[in-house]
Amino acid sequence: MKNYLPSEPCPCGRSHQAAILETVVRPGAIRELPEWISRLGAQKPFLLADAHTRAAIDAVCGVLDAHQIPYSAHIFEDPHLEPDERAAGSAVMHFDTGCDLIVAIGSGVINDIGKLLSSRLNLGYIIVATAPSMDGYASSTSSMAVDGLKVSLNTRCADVIIGDISLLKDAPLPMLQAGLGDMLAKYVSIAEWRIAHLITGEYYCEAVARLVRDALKRCISRAEGLKAREEEAVSAVFEGLVVTGIAMSYAGVSRPASGVEHYFSHIWDMRGLEFGTPVHLHGIQCAVATLTAVRLYEKLKTFTPDRGLAEAGVRAFDPDAWNRELRDFLGSAAEAMIRLEEKEKKYDLDRHAARFERIASHWDEILRILDEELPSSETILGILETIGLDGSLSSLGVDLPTARRTFKATKDIRDKYVLSRLAWDLGILDPLAEEIC
Repeated sequence: MKNYLPSEPCPCGRSHQAAILETVVRPGAIRELPEWISRLGAQKPFLLADAHTRAAIDAVCGVLDAHQIPYSAHIFEDPHLEPDERAAGSAVMHFDTGCDLIVAIGSGVINDIGKLLSSRLNLGYIIVATAPSMDGYASSTSSMAVDGLKVSLNTRCADVIIGDISLLKDAPLPMLQAGLGDMLAKYVSIAEWRIAHLITGEYYCEAVARLVRDALKRCISRAEGLKAREEEAVSAVFEGLVVTGIAMSYAGVSRPASGVEHYFSHIWDMRGLEFGTPVHLHGIQCAVATLTAVRLYEKLKTFTPDRGLAEAGVRAFDPDAWNRELRDFLGSAAEAMIRLEEKEKKYDLDRHAARFERIASHWDEILRILDEELPSSETILGILETIGLDGSLSSLGVDLPTARRTFKATKDIRDKYVLSRLAWDLGILDPLAEEIC
């Protein structure tokens, strides 16, 4: 496994380690699967896949058959498979107890279920990637819907990630777009990680952040080749997604890879589960949300911290009314968010006052971080147009009232300091939401 960072203690005070043994990224990489099954000491793998990846399933089975490796398989037939209790339960119930290794063939949902299954069964795990569409291949968490709320469950990293460029470049175009979209989100995630470090004292590592920045630069430099399925462009996106997953493992948190833009996507997913509203690939939602977030940050930079405005906003805020708003907007998923606030107490007056003091005293530095980390919204839009996305909320079926309510709800979805929390602390959450257009 390539050592992306030294294993000795970093200037941040931590030793950075990831549990992945190897990442195999090259044309024909799938032919190395039997070797890795053997090196993990397994005799009979359990294949997990869905009906969308028949060509990849056939390729894997062909390789295993050629090496006379026995296997069992569970293929999800649901064309709208969700990473939820039902899917996880189905994987468990179909598991062949004679198997000693999980091999998932797929991307986001299949990988999340595969990591969950392998962690609960305490078995090794290999992911054969079928699309460079998201950054969860190397992460140690699974993004699952639990009781209707999107949560990150602690699971495990894959032991081996196989990215056969011959398979990856033939993924549907929306999945290629989604991969670069998920990488674009890193502009916002790194900026917010640095800002949260200033305001809340949250852990931050510059070495990990730099690792993500470098991977993002390589992706952007090859973005024009993505629609043409150029191997270098596809490889850069896939490797970038793997690196950011490893960065999350190094940091022990999702900060290096996700911020408010991911929360937009999570909320749209939750509304889709609850109300049947449109849901698109995670990375495409993140791409549009990244453009939206960068535009909002550009508006934020025109404000100056005003103690009177911030205190008036806190006094006017009605938690009970807001909880009713959440229930109306998100349905049953709101309950977990409301319970989180009961523990977190971010609306506490004293805690707000302390945060505002840090915001005001560090405002120039916050503006400098935004200038250093975020490209212009015009630049983001240009990248999206290069890969065939227009970046509009309407392309996702999201109207302006929904987008504005989404932004305000992002402050409650996790215990993480993001743009919407900063806006609430400044007393400008509603005015800033109205700037979404």
